Amino acid sequence: MLKVLANRTYRHLFLAQLIALLGTGLATVALGLQAFELADGNAGAVLGTALAIKMIAYVVVAPIATAFTEQLPRRAMLVTLDLIRAGVALCLPFITGVWQAYLLIFVLQAASAAFTPTFQATIPDVLPDEDDYTNALSLSRLAYDLEKVASPLLAAVLLTLVNYHNLYLGTVVGFLVSASLVVSVLLPNPKLGEPRSIYDRTTRGIRLYLTVPRLRGLFALNLAVAAGGSMVFVNTVVLVQSVLTLGERYTAIALASFGLGSMLAALLLPRLLKKVDDRPTMLAGTVVLVAALLVGVFTNSYGALIVVWAVIGIGYSLVLTPSGRILRRSASPEERPALFAAQFALSHGCWLITYPLAGWLGATAGIATTYVVLATLTALGAFAAASLWPVDEEDDRHVHADLTPDHPHLSGSKVVPGGYEHSHSSRKDRYHR
Repeated sequence: MLKVLANRTYRHLFLAQLIALLGTGLATVALGLQAFELADGNAGAVLGTALAIKMIAYVVVAPIATAFTEQLPRRAMLVTLDLIRAGVALCLPFITGVWQAYLLIFVLQAASAAFTPTFQATIPDVLPDEDDYTNALSLSRLAYDLEKVASPLLAAVLLTLVNYHNLYLGTVVGFLVSASLVVSVLLPNPKLGEPRSIYDRTTRGIRLYLTVPRLRGLFALNLAVAAGGSMVFVNTVVLVQSVLTLGERYTAIALASFGLGSMLAALLLPRLLKKVDDRPTMLAGTVVLVAALLVGVFTNSYGALIVVWAVIGIGYSLVLTPSGRILRRSASPEERPALFAAQFALSHGCWLITYPLAGWLGATAGIATTYVVLATLTALGAFAAASLWPVDEEDDRHVHADLTPDHPHLSGSKVVPGGYEHSHSSRKDRYHR
């Protein structure tokens, strides 16, 4: 897996991602402490609103930002967005009102909503080989999981030395280092496609989801993984500290077990995906999620909870990690930014539904009911994905009547009445309407 880091451009981009994630993790800890200070007894409500603002920014801003910036130089755009995020983080220690926090959080997350899809769409162009790209996806999954473990630990160490306001300086440094790493390499710029209206560019990625079968399946899988993951992210503190009456340290360990399960799956996936296709791997991940959630109904000890959370982490990674491969093969390079932005928006839209559902059910219907409902929602997502994503979709045989015989896309095709016939993975681009 690590051999992909021999590529200098990707190595710098991966380090930029990792350092920016650590900085964001420090800001998350600092924001929680600052919310407690600003809102006193309403810190939970403030953080809940901040999370909703984050998700709304992700869902709304990503497709719009991509529509306006898809033809801009990627390196300049990524560096500018990193500098905007650093500037916002620099302002956060000085806010005196909750409304100021909400405004800055929206700006910060809007910049992230523009940054992340552009960053993700760049990697397939940097690593055109599918095995290399698969390794990059696994490394990215590891980076996200490591951040969940490392950022709280780093924050705990720093808080023994400095005030929590100084954690924001770590965030600023993270974004500045990320910007310097991005600016140190040359990035492939997006290929110019056909001129389109702003409306067309804004909705292009969403419309691809409606026309490519595997993407409709991926959307259903987004819902399935959000339902399973929400149980962990929303109700861990309730299960550990209210039901099992244990301390905060045990909550952190439980969340870490989920992260370790996800990391284990990410480490194994590059080899697995050489032998097993994406579709059965991702559907198997939903089966793991459903089984773990149903077992959770009967879990009444901390040790059992740790195991269930680790298994949910495995299923979570089995579904999420290959999703970049699905996006990569579903559109041409010039369409990828719009497609990654649509994935970013639609997946977070699913979390916007399942986060409050998991919290509301846990508070009103009880934990056992929450497990069952979320397991059912996960199973429905898996069933929808299996129905929408045909098994034989990878062999989409078709005829081109409007391309010249020497066109690169027709390599390996055969002459048939009406044009040139070949087959490949189903996709929608300017050659496949």
